[in-house]
Amino acid sequence: MPILNQEKTGCCSNSAKETINELEKTSCCSNNEQKTIKTISNSLPSEEKMLYRVRGMDCAACAITIEKGLSRLKEISEVKVNFSTAKMQVAASNAGAFILIETEIKKLGYSVEPLNQKGNMKIFDIEGMDCSSCAKSIENHLNTLPSVQNISVNFSTGKMKVEHFGSVEDIMSEVSKIGYKALLQSNKKSIQTNKIKNNENGLVILSGILIAFGIFGSFNGISTWISTILYALAMVISGYKPVKSAFYAIRSRSLDMNVLMSAAAIGAALIGEWLEGATVVWFFAIGNYLQAHSIERTRDSIRNLMDLAPPEAWVQVGSEIFKKPVEEIIIGDIIIVKPGDKIPLDGEIIQGESSVNQAPITGESIPVDKTLGDTVYAGTINEHGSLEVKVTKLMEDTTISKIIHLVEEAQEQKASTEAFIDKFASIYTPVVFILAIAFMVLPPLLGFGNWGGWFYKGLELLVVACPCALVISTPVAIVSAIGNAAKNGVLIKGGSFLEKAGTITAIAFDKTGTLTEGKPKVSEIKALTVSEEELLSIAFTLEAYSTHPIAKSIVDYANEIGIQPKNGKMFKSIIGKGVEATIEEDVFYAGNLKLFEDMNVPLVDVKNHVQEMQNKGKTVVIIGTQDRIFGIIAVSDIIRETSASALKALKQSGVNQTIMLTGDNEGTAKMIASEANVNRYFAGLLPEDKVDSIKKLQNEGHKVAMVGDGINDAPALATADIGIAMGGAGTDTAMETADIVLMADNLDKLPHTMKLSRKALTIIKQNIWFSIIIKVTALVLIFPGWLTLWMAVLSDTGAALIVILNALRLLKFKV
Repeated sequence: MPILNQEKTGCCSNSAKETINELEKTSCCSNNEQKTIKTISNSLPSEEKMLYRVRGMDCAACAITIEKGLSRLKEISEVKVNFSTAKMQVAASNAGAFILIETEIKKLGYSVEPLNQKGNMKIFDIEGMDCSSCAKSIENHLNTLPSVQNISVNFSTGKMKVEHFGSVEDIMSEVSKIGYKALLQSNKKSIQTNKIKNNENGLVILSGILIAFGIFGSFNGISTWISTILYALAMVISGYKPVKSAFYAIRSRSLDMNVLMSAAAIGAALIGEWLEGATVVWFFAIGNYLQAHSIERTRDSIRNLMDLAPPEAWVQVGSEIFKKPVEEIIIGDIIIVKPGDKIPLDGEIIQGESSVNQAPITGESIPVDKTLGDTVYAGTINEHGSLEVKVTKLMEDTTISKIIHLVEEAQEQKASTEAFIDKFASIYTPVVFILAIAFMVLPPLLGFGNWGGWFYKGLELLVVACPCALVISTPVAIVSAIGNAAKNGVLIKGGSFLEKAGTITAIAFDKTGTLTEGKPKVSEIKALTVSEEELLSIAFTLEAYSTHPIAKSIVDYANEIGIQPKNGKMFKSIIGKGVEATIEEDVFYAGNLKLFEDMNVPLVDVKNHVQEMQNKGKTVVIIGTQDRIFGIIAVSDIIRETSASALKALKQSGVNQTIMLTGDNEGTAKMIASEANVNRYFAGLLPEDKVDSIKKLQNEGHKVAMVGDGINDAPALATADIGIAMGGAGTDTAMETADIVLMADNLDKLPHTMKLSRKALTIIKQNIWFSIIIKVTALVLIFPGWLTLWMAVLSDTGAALIVILNALRLLKFKV
C-alpha cells in the first residue's frame, strides 16, 4: 500500500472533491481503482507524495523516459526516478492523479508497485497476547471504530499495523480497554511500562496468597464464608483483566480464550465452587505471564538485529569531525569509524585498512580484510585501524535494514501448517463451546443427572475448548527458526519456505561462482624450451593489454610472484584465437591450439600436453612464435575451499542427492564434480537446459532446491521447490529473488539451514501431536468426572507453555 506523505495539512479544494466524486461514479473503474479512490477520498491534503518500485528499467535513460512521460500529466508536480534503486517518488497536487500513474507507466513499457504503507499507517508493539485468538480479538474490536481503515495484528511478531485517521493515543486507549498494551514502535518502552508489569505480577502473587489463606482457613475451622470472601477477592484481582478483555471480545463477536476462561470462572462461582473459580483465574494469569515472557524471547531475535547498527556516526566535514544521527546522513558523506566501533552505514572505504567482523550480516566467524575501494556494511565491527568510509546507502536502504525488513515479513507470513491449524481452531472452538452449553442444559432436561453436575462438566468443556497450545504450536517454532537463521547469516523468507526446506531431498548447484570461485586462476605451467620465469614474463607482456578474464588471471598470477614484463609493442588481438605483440624485434603469440595450427607451427609434443590439461577441465594458453613453442599455461576456475566440506555435511543432514549444473564440457564437469563431492552432474547446459534438469529431478520424485547467484540462474531458481541464492550481502537482486538467501559468498551455512529446517519440522510435529493428545485426554477425563476445573485450566495453560518452551529450543539450535 502506498505512502501518502502529507506535507501540507490544508483541506482539499472543492474541485478535487468533485473529481473524486466523479471517479467514484465511473462504472468502468476496476476494483483496485475503486479501493484507491475510496482511500483517497478519506484524506485529501493539498499535496501528497507516493513512493513506488519500478520494474523493467534497463538503464538510466529509462528513468529519464519515465520522468518525462509522467511530468506531462496535469496534476503531477514532481517526478523523481532513481535507476540504481529502481524507486520512483511522485508528488501530485491532486490525490486522484495517482490512479492514472500505473496506466501511464504501462504505456511506457514498465510496471510499478506502491512501495510503502500510507503516512497514516502506524506500527505498534502489542504486549499481553497469548495466542492468535487474542490478535483476532484486537482486530475485531478496532474494526468497530470509524477512524480505523485497515488493521492487521500478528501474534508471532507481536506487531499491529493500523491505518487510521485518529490520534495514536486513541488507538493505545482502545487496545488497553480489551486488556492489552500498544506501544508505538518508534517509541522506547518507558519505566512506567515496567512499573505496570511489576504491578500486574504483584496482583497475581497477591491473589495466590489469598487462595492459600482460604485453603489454610478451611482446614483450621475458620468460617466458610471468610474463605469464600478470600477466594472471591482472588477472583476479582486475577480475573479483572481477562473478564474486561472478554467483554470487548464478545462485543466484537470474537470467541477467544478470555471469554472461555471468564465464563468458566463465573460459572464456578454461580454453583458455589469458589475455590475452583479462583484457581481457574489464578492458573490462567500465571500461564499468561509465563507464556508472554517466553514468547518475548522469540521476538528478541529481531530486536537484537535492530540494535546491530549504531544510531549515530562520526561525520567528517572539512577538517572537523562531529557526531550525527544516522538518519540525517546522506549519500556521499564521509564517516569515520574508529577501531572497535560498529560501522553505522553501508559504504566504500576511501582511506585506511582494517579487518572487519561481518558475522552479524553474513554469519562468517573469521574477520574479512578490507582496504581501499572495498564495501563495508552497517552493523559490522571494525576490528582494528581507523577507516574513512564514503556512505553509499541511506539508513533505510542498508543491507542490515533490508535483512530486518525481510525477516519481519517472513515472520508475518503464515506457513501452510499454521494456516490450516488456525482454520481448524476457528471451527473447533465454537463447536466445543456449543457442546458445552448443550452439556449444561440438555442432560438435566432429559432427566440424566442433576443441574450442578452437568453444569460443572460444561464449564470444563469451555476450558478445554480453548485451543491455545495447538494454535501456538507452529508460529512460535517458525519465528524461532527464522530468528536463528538470521543470526547465522541466512534469510528464510517465510514459514512456508522453512517447511519446504525441511522436506528437500536433492539440491542442485550452479557450478560457476557457487561450487567454484567464479574467477579463473593459473593452475598449471608447463615450460618447454625456456625457464618458467621467462615463460611467465613473455606471457605477462602479451596479456597485459587484454581485458579477457583468462588474460587477467595470468597477469594477476605474474604480479603475485613478482615476475616483471618485457618491453613490448604493436599489441594486437586475434579474435577467437589469442593475442600477439612484438618483443625484442620478434613477434610473439599467446593463444589457443587453433592459432598455432593455422600458422603451421610444429605441435607434435605440445598436443599431448594440451589434451591432458583439457581432460582435467582446464583452459589452455600456448605461448610461442611462428617457429617454436615456449610453453603452456593452464587456467581453470578452482573449486571453493568450503564446497567439498559443505556438500559432505549436507549428505549427513539428510539430503540424498547433490547435483552440479554447468555449461562446461564433459571433461571439466567430471573433474569439478569429483572434487566437489557431488553425486551427479549435468554438463553442456544452457540456462533453459538447467530448468529441464530441475524438472527431471522433480519427475524422479525429489523435492529439489536450486543454489545459484540469484541473477543468471533465475529461471532454475524459480522452477525449483526452493530457490537459494548465495552472496546476498553483495547483491540486492539475490535478496529479492530467492526464497532463502545465504548472506556470505560461500556454502558454509547451507547444511545448518537444512538441519534447522528439519529440526523445525520435527518440533512443529511434536507440538501439534502433544497439543492434540492433551486435549483428547482432557475431553475423555471429563465424562467419568476425573477432571476438575482447575486441572482443565492447568492442562491448557501448561500445554501451551510446554509447546512454547519446546519451540524456543530452535533459538539455540546449532549444528
